[in-house]
Amino acid sequence: MVSTEYERRIAARFATFDQDGNGWIDREDFSAAAKALLAEFGTAARSDKGQALYAGAEAFWQGMAGIADRDGDQRITREEFVTGAVKRLRDNPERFAEIARPFLHAALAVADTDGDAAATVDDTARVLRILGVPEDIAGPVAAALDSDGDGRVGEAEIVPAFARYFTVPE
Repeated sequence: MVSTEYERRIAARFATFDQDGNGWIDREDFSAAAKALLAEFGTAARSDKGQALYAGAEAFWQGMAGIADRDGDQRITREEFVTGAVKRLRDNPERFAEIARPFLHAALAVADTDGDAAATVDDTARVLRILGVPEDIAGPVAAALDSDGDGRVGEAEIVPAFARYFTVPE
């Protein structure tokens, strides 16, 4: 049986993906996240970075749907998320990282204002807030992602952390 604490944590993860709060995760939630990130950083959707972010969002959606959309209706319900995606991905966090990598790579590129393949801790917190992390948590989480203390967060730091966050143990 799944524990109450596990259910609570999974519900929070589900809410992060359900950008519009309609009770399911679908392609539009991933597109909305991409659109919000582009708006936050003033990046045009038709730019190379914008197109890469939308392509990454689509790849992320396809990967999640392939794992969790058990009935094929192009929606992932909370139950499908809990019983499908999270349990499967918990057993293989590297798989989740690979599904998320194109989106995270592109999101990092949007937040990387100086082109050095990393975002500042402050810009990383902005990304986290846009993706649904509460403001009081986003800053400390972004700071913790800066594992080498250089004030920057790169792909090597964010992808494994993202996978750990969404592949919580029971």
